[in-house]
Amino acid sequence: MSQDLTSTQTLYNLQQCMEIAYKNNPDVKQSELSAENARINYDQSKGNMFPTLNAGITHTLYNGRSINPYTNSYIDQSNTAASYQLYSSVTLWNGSSLQHYMQQNELSYEAGKMDAQNSRDKLTISLILDYLTVLSTQEQLNIAEKQVLASKKKVEILELKNNDGAISPSDLYDMKGQLASDELTVVTTKNNLESAKLALVQLMNMPYTKEMQLAPISDGIVPQPYDATVQEIYDNASKRLAAVKSADLKVASAEKSIQTVKGQLMPTIYLYGGLYSNYSSAATTEQYINSTDIATNSYVLLNNVKNTVYSTQQNYTSLPLSYGNQISNNLNSQIGIGLTVPILNSFLYKNKLRLAKVAEKQATVQAQTIKIQLRQAIEQDYVNLNATYHTYLTLMNQVSYFEQSLHAADVRFAAGAITIVDYVIAKNNYDRATINLIAAKYDYILRTKVLDFFQSRSIY
Repeated sequence: MSQDLTSTQTLYNLQQCMEIAYKNNPDVKQSELSAENARINYDQSKGNMFPTLNAGITHTLYNGRSINPYTNSYIDQSNTAASYQLYSSVTLWNGSSLQHYMQQNELSYEAGKMDAQNSRDKLTISLILDYLTVLSTQEQLNIAEKQVLASKKKVEILELKNNDGAISPSDLYDMKGQLASDELTVVTTKNNLESAKLALVQLMNMPYTKEMQLAPISDGIVPQPYDATVQEIYDNASKRLAAVKSADLKVASAEKSIQTVKGQLMPTIYLYGGLYSNYSSAATTEQYINSTDIATNSYVLLNNVKNTVYSTQQNYTSLPLSYGNQISNNLNSQIGIGLTVPILNSFLYKNKLRLAKVAEKQATVQAQTIKIQLRQAIEQDYVNLNATYHTYLTLMNQVSYFEQSLHAADVRFAAGAITIVDYVIAKNNYDRATINLIAAKYDYILRTKVLDFFQSRSIY
């Protein structure tokens, strides 16, 4: 849920805006979720190296002729049967594919974290630009409002002189026209300011409000040549920026992917074992009752008399075999070692290997591209910073000159030595130079902060 502006807080500094943007921006949240997915994949790849352990239970109801699982003989009655299994297996060796796969996912997870940081880095640059745009426009508005006040005072003075007939009425109307032009500049600048605020709060995923104010960050900043070369900035950025780290990690992950697939082309040795038992409601046991003597068909001659032979018979009764006895009596186990050799699998693994090699080349090209783009961005910003620096110095002199010219024109106009047109020209020259100086100042601040960001220097 996005963080709303509170009713008590209306002033925000750059760091506060950054923190809110990091928390609310959907692109940052999406990149963090992607990193979380990569972490889960990494955890699973570690889990793949552990033995599997599974249990199985089946219960079956039989009707009619079926096999008694206890005696393995046919019976013709309703009965229930159950079987229980606990089995495990573990891969002993598969060409180190599991180990390489775990390392591959670990690198992908680290790259995912760098991608999340890179998303914040991109947001940082955009937010600095929008923040400075608001400050620059606010300063331009302040200047425009001062120009309106100055023009109003001139109009008031000219109205008094016009009432006394001391000036031509056209001078008054020319000054009123200049006042209207200055007021139009204020209206336009206010609209630009609100548009700049809207862009900023939307980047922060906050509701728009006209009351929002930003703390200035230009106080004490004196434009000067940047204190590092392009090469120095690039060396620092290539070691610290998340985009470069992510690209290098993806190359390393792609290389591990090749090793993973190569391992899948090798034989796999695995160890397996299990514990089993079963139960049947038809299972019975014989319980001894007594012994009895039973006449047989045999006889013995004794004094020419046939005497019947008796034999002793053990008498038993059938009783259902208890569940616990069946489980313990039927308990059995197994353990074994197996070997699988990939021979022909529709060329699956060979093609996977080819794809892995292509992916590794793509990751390498992407990493090189990111470094090239980084260097080009640094070079462009460095050139722009130097140009802005010299522009700023020139504009400072221009403003100083036009300020003196405006002061002289003001004095001469008050003395009636020049026309209102000459005064307006001097005033517009000063106003235009002042606006240009403000724009150059904030452009210099922006370029400086971008280069500072590339080197992981503080931007606050």
